[in-house]
Amino acid sequence: MAIPTHTLNDGTALPAIGFGTYPLRGDDGVAAVQSAIENGYRLIDTAVNYENETEVGEAIRRSGLDRDELVVASKIPGRHHGYDDAIASVHGSLERLGLERLDLQLIHWPNPSVGQYVEAWRALIDLQEQGLVRSIGVSNFSAEHLERIIDETGVTPAVNQIELHPYFPQSVMRDANEKYGIRTESWSPLGKRRAPFAEPPVAAAAERLGVTPGQVILRWQVQLGAVPIPKSATPERQRQNLDVFGFELTDDEVAAITALGRPDGRLFGGDPDTHEEM
Repeated sequence: MAIPTHTLNDGTALPAIGFGTYPLRGDDGVAAVQSAIENGYRLIDTAVNYENETEVGEAIRRSGLDRDELVVASKIPGRHHGYDDAIASVHGSLERLGLERLDLQLIHWPNPSVGQYVEAWRALIDLQEQGLVRSIGVSNFSAEHLERIIDETGVTPAVNQIELHPYFPQSVMRDANEKYGIRTESWSPLGKRRAPFAEPPVAAAAERLGVTPGQVILRWQVQLGAVPIPKSATPERQRQNLDVFGFELTDDEVAAITALGRPDGRLFGGDPDTHEEM
């Protein structure tokens, strides 16, 4: 199954869907990531905070795929935002993954109370120039955070990975990302334990199209222009989540699912360094 790609603002290609790896650890984690690669995923998302970069690297080696066929992403945690700390953090990720480069490196969150995210961003710019990182981006950044790093460095992130699902459709942040030419990625794209599978717009579209509610939500993500990163350790569910490019929602269906957004829709708010999902 060929996965479509987006061309990022730095000219590189990003698959239109990826595989999330939190909280896949140990032998089962290796097996789950290897299964995802075998099922066709080419964007693999991990992070220092997930504590599974070693497992992801092992799964990549076991897959036997040529390195250039995979887009491997990781994230610098908030506690590593000093310039030297950020450099060391990325080198640590490369060592744990057993890779010579990362294809996409993100700042996991801006850690605004410390306020060193601009220094972390300068570190990523330098690592990109050195060839250790191909594309650089951020995660959980607000429009204000984006504006500051762009103004102070002249370099725009390629990606901003944010919480995005039908109960939290993030219209304002999607517009902000689009304004800067930044591709939106979606963590928890299905809404985790609060997945809106039974909501009428989702269920009706699934029945019309003969697909699962989860596939409808991931297709909604795709039609918004976002890159969803679903996680599943089950091979069949992995295949279902990837199979969202052979059908299309109507504009009305997309609008109805977006309208499920609500004020209490966020799954998590707080310090991502104490919450591995972010």
